[in-house]
Amino acid sequence: MAFRAFLLAAAIMALSCFHAIASDPSLLQDFCVVDKMSTVRVNGFPCKDAKDVVAEDFFFSGLHLVGNTTNKQGSAVTPVNVAQIAGLNTMGISLARIDYAPYGLNPPHTHPRGTEILTVLEGSLYVGFVTSNPDNKLFKKVLNKGDVFVFPQGLIHFQFNYGTNNAVALAALSSQNPGVITVANTVFGSEPSISDDILAKAFQVDKNTIDRIQAQF
Repeated sequence: MAFRAFLLAAAIMALSCFHAIASDPSLLQDFCVVDKMSTVRVNGFPCKDAKDVVAEDFFFSGLHLVGNTTNKQGSAVTPVNVAQIAGLNTMGISLARIDYAPYGLNPPHTHPRGTEILTVLEGSLYVGFVTSNPDNKLFKKVLNKGDVFVFPQGLIHFQFNYGTNNAVALAALSSQNPGVITVANTVFGSEPSISDDILAKAFQVDKNTIDRIQAQF
């Protein structure tokens, strides 16, 4: 009986530890505003002295501004993470505004450190995410104004404005710095480039096709 109790306690501790390391570090004080002058390098950012913290450390203005969508994808992301608000350090949250021109796309990408919950503010979006191997199942949905959709952490997802009007969405993420890996940019636009032999075999196309795609990035 004692041994079973020990195993149960060990399992609970393991789950607790897993949860603790699976997301941003938890707060150990009221706040930990980024000390941008510090030369210390840690997993996250060092705190500045609490007596030097001001209201501006928790403030950002700019989400009312329309993003510039005059690019190949026809979309623009305005991030609000720890780089914009120093007071978000250790808070485990961030925001982003996404603007979409008609037929604009926020291309397939992942957030390695955060789950995303997206709310459509204007327009309509076709959205989806794909599960990991081996299933690679696509979950897709058409969203209208006021609709909400969740993209699980680390999974490839996208948003597409299939309408003839501009669209706007607001995304909240479960990390102060969720990161972004855009699939096409990463695979075809890396520096130095991934060998076209490797990409040709991976995508089952000829090298000329790979060279043409890489030239776009």
